[in-house]
Amino acid sequence: MEIYSGQMGRLIEQLGKLPGIGPKSAQRLAFHIINMPEDQVQHLADTIVSARKKIRYCSKCWNLSDEELCPVCRNPRRDTKTIMVVETPRDLAAYEKTQKYEGVYHVLHGAISPMLGIGPSDIRLKELMVRLQDEDVEEVIIATNNTLEGETTAMYISKLIKPTGIRVTRIASGVPVGGDLEYIDEVTLLRALDGRTEL
Repeated sequence: MEIYSGQMGRLIEQLGKLPGIGPKSAQRLAFHIINMPEDQVQHLADTIVSARKKIRYCSKCWNLSDEELCPVCRNPRRDTKTIMVVETPRDLAAYEKTQKYEGVYHVLHGAISPMLGIGPSDIRLKELMVRLQDEDVEEVIIATNNTLEGETTAMYISKLIKPTGIRVTRIASGVPVGGDLEYIDEVTLLRALDGRTEL
């Protein structure tokens, strides 16, 4: 039985396609949008379209940026001798919230997962290796998630980098198994960073 008009139904359906948004949340968001002033709705729509058109990847670390380099890579005060490797821009953002890490990042945009058909060539590993050849790096901190895929990726990266003589460390397991970095509190993230170990 159809409850809403075509437009309302389509709005709920499209919102429901967003990750983490179930049918009830989609309905709640749709009602909120419909009750917003029209100029705010237009501003929201314009912002979404503009972001989709203008946001790209940083040419150095692969973080999201609307310029050639992201704010971290543009910052001259960052320690470029230390690179933290993370799976997603959300993981980078989680560490930036701690305001304690002073190095730079490399975003893989995924993790190796043979079960899902994701191999080393499907993530930004080649770009990492090029950076290590071109830049004067002393340490690579592997901060992939504490999952089977994250551990597989960490071990693979370690084996690639070890022959170069660059120090390779892994964040300590203050991060729970199966936990995604973006949901971990700052104190736990700091403990994991401080307790990193040599691989």
